[in-house]
Formats: sequence, structure tokens, C-alpha cells
Amino acid sequence: MFRRRPALPPFPPGALLVGGAARDWLRGAAPKDFDWAAVDPKGAARATALQTGGTAFPLDEERGYWRVHAGADVQHDFVPLPKDVTEDLLRRDFTVNALALTETGQVLDPAGGQADLRARRLRMVSEANLQADPLRAWRAARLEVTLGFRQEAATEAAVRRVAAGLAAGLLSRPAPERVREEVHALLRCPEAARGVQRLENLGLLNLTVPELREGIGLTQGGFHHLDVFGHGVEALHQLLSRFPEAELSLRWATLLHDVGKPRTHTVNPETGRAAFHSHDRVGAELTREILTRLTLPAAEVERAAALVKAHMVPLPSGEREARRFVHRRRALLPDLLSLMLADREAARGPESSPATRHAYALGIERVLEALEEQPTAPPPLLTGGDVMALLKIAPGPAVGEALRALAEAQSLGEVRTLEEARALVLAQNARLL
Repeated sequence: MFRRRPALPPFPPGALLVGGAARDWLRGAAPKDFDWAAVDPKGAARATALQTGGTAFPLDEERGYWRVHAGADVQHDFVPLPKDVTEDLLRRDFTVNALALTETGQVLDPAGGQADLRARRLRMVSEANLQADPLRAWRAARLEVTLGFRQEAATEAAVRRVAAGLAAGLLSRPAPERVREEVHALLRCPEAARGVQRLENLGLLNLTVPELREGIGLTQGGFHHLDVFGHGVEALHQLLSRFPEAELSLRWATLLHDVGKPRTHTVNPETGRAAFHSHDRVGAELTREILTRLTLPAAEVERAAALVKAHMVPLPSGEREARRFVHRRRALLPDLLSLMLADREAARGPESSPATRHAYALGIERVLEALEEQPTAPPPLLTGGDVMALLKIAPGPAVGEALRALAEAQSLGEVRTLEEARALVLAQNARLL
């Protein structure tokens, strides 16, 4: 049932390949993260670094934990070989991870993981193991979706109990960066939208991004046929069906683009129509809070927040407006267009029609044509010093305003020469006097 098994790298002397790497190899997938239990972790790491051209470094030298970055996203981790391998494997999370492989091809399988692999079944080794490290609840959702397995009933019930225990404060919450890594592994897979739904079904979304749950049951009408939560999940699905290589910041922005709607929801008493004024601005702030809490890098946080804030910007109706759109939002392109398209394609309410979707697609096409025509901003014709000398003014806001107006005029093709640039700055200054 599995693909032909790929070649494995050389085994360090007396070492075992354990956990997910053994699992992936048995199912015919080429591992990228190799976990080794070695007699001499330091020596094994250095030998592997020489073989692969990678770099070896200690993770915890006192405990003998080493890592090798071998390039092309391949990583090797080395830990000391346990005295009792069976006991060590039985402390793991799921049976498909409680496997070890010897250099001769013998499989150590004390929990019946090979049978579960064949059945595409995710089964816990024990509930005590899940309780011992509650992060394993998130891992259950991630492995189920990324491997295409199903949780067996007892395991799913145990995962729900872990989630309930965490929510009640009976279990210690995992560090945010550990949760982030599991969620990111889920978001990177093609079925990420289903994964988000699975987090909700298992009681884990409330422990991860509770703000998303505020949109459950909040109907919108108009162009929308789903509640706010369902629409965000569907938008993520639409994004990945069209742009499977989308960066994580874009995936987060798409999922969270309407996260501000529940907190801006109002109803017109005369028409009964729902409104969500400034939900883009509120959503951007919430996105910043959520992703900061999950300890994403600052640059990714700010990009996702900026995309959420800009997702309601009207698309241009003509070529000149398209050039202005590109000039003002160049730093967010083409990701902003991908988000906007996913948002619109996820909306199939009574006001949505093939004609409106076609008109929206034309607006996106205009922007893409303008971006292709001018992929980078034209070099500035004047500097801040030039503006100050021309206007005989000191540094201040007026200089910045003049440079911004000039940059836009250049992008629109209205100013092309140094003389035209000076004339524009002088004319703008005269209007302000």
C-alpha cells in the first residue's frame, strides 16, 4: 500500500533510526528529519556532518544531544542510545511514532505501530503519555491531517480530555513556540483548512486562536453564505487551491482576514442588515496580537497584519487607478491580490454571482498588468535635500509630503524628467501657501 522505500543515509555504528523518520521510511516517504539514538551522539553527529557536508552543533552538550543541518531542509538529531529501547519507545505519543529501525532493517515495534500504519490509523500509546505532554494533542490533529490518517475513537476521546484539561487549568499549557511549530506544520499542508476545522472539533482552537471562534454562528448575508468563522476557513482553502506555495504570513492573513468582524458587528435597525465597519483595522490589530502571542518573527507578524488591514481596499476600474494601486501597495503585492481573490471566491451568498466575480477578477488582472509593467518603483528624481533647497525650507513634514506626491506622480507616468519633478514640487507648495 505504501510507495517503494527510499534509500537511507549511513547508520552511525550501533545506532537506531527512531520515531517519525522510521515511520516515514516504512510508509515509503523520504524522511527529512532524522532522529538517531546513538552510542556516541557527538561522534555520530560529526561523522554525519562530514558525510553530508553539513554542520554539527550541540543542542544540549551535558545530556549529549546533537544536531546536524545537512542542507535542503534535511536535519539529523542525535541522542544517547537508551538502556531499554522498548521502554523508551513505549513512552512516545502514538504507535506509528513508537518505531525504531536497525541498520540491518529490523523493525522494533513494541506498540503495534506497523499495523496502524497499514490501516492509516492514529492510535495513542497510552493516555498517560498524552497527559504527560499536552502538546501531543495538537500533534494528533497535525498528523491526522498531514498523513491522511484517522484517529481511532479512544485516542480522539483522550485528545478531547487533554484539551478540556488544558482549558480548565488542570494541565500545564505547552510553550507558545511549541504550539506554533505544530500549527505551522498543519498550516503548511494542502489540507490546512480542514486542519483548522479539526482543531475546532477537538477543542484545541480555543487554546490556540480563540479569537477565530468568535465568528462561529455570526451570519453576514450579502455576498456571504457562511458564518464569519466558516468563511475564513473557506478562504484559506480557496487560497491554497490556487496558490499552494503561499507563504505562512499569507496563509495566516487569509485565515484571519475577517477576525475583526465579531467585535465590529452592528445591525441596521431599519434594514436588519449586518455591518462590520472598520473590521479591517480591528482585524489587523487582532492579527498582530495573535501572531505575537504565538511568537512568530516580527516581520511575519507585521506583514500578515498589513495584509489584513488592506484586504478591503477597492480594486481599480481603469489603468491609471491600477498604477496608483500598485504604487501605494507595492510592498504587499502580489500577496494582497491572492488574499482578495481567495476572500471573494469564498463568498457565494445571494449578492454574489458569476458576473460580480468576473468583474472582481478583471480588477485583479488590471493590477497584475500594472505590476508587470512596473515591477519596481522608479528611482526618485529628487532627494529630500533637493526639495529643501528648491523650496528653501528646513527639514519637516512638508518635505516628506512633497517626496510622496512626486513618487506617486512618477509611478503614474505623470512626471518623467527632472524639470517636471521640480515643477510639480513648486506647484504643490504654491497650493499649500
